[in-house]
Amino acid sequence: MNIEVYALCDAATNDFGKLNMLGAFDTIAAKDLPAVHPQCAIAMRIRFESIEKGEHKVTVTFVDFDGRDILNPAHAAINVNIPEGQRSGSANLIINIQRLKLDKYGEYSIDLAIDGRREGSLPLFVVKAK
Repeated sequence: MNIEVYALCDAATNDFGKLNMLGAFDTIAAKDLPAVHPQCAIAMRIRFESIEKGEHKVTVTFVDFDGRDILNPAHAAINVNIPEGQRSGSANLIINIQRLKLDKYGEYSIDLAIDGRREGSLPLFVVKAK
């Protein structure tokens, strides 16, 4: 398995297997707290080898710098079906987030686990706007 794309962005869509992303970012500048980001998405594109056919469990957690969940963990199942004659196939997964509330300045982490194993992590920095 290979994580081809794992990004926090303004918006994402899956159009017949094409992952479309708009505005990838890792920093939010806020004048006041709590900061409320109106809308964003976590976009993923994961490539699986033919021997990895079948169902895979995906979990995404969004935590603050103390390790506390700021959102409920997102759980999904991906059923990987690779056409005959192809050595690999990809799967897209999008998690839309509305009104993301961030109570503190500092670093947050968006962690990706597949089949119970940590496969990736994204930082999100919340800084004081100047």
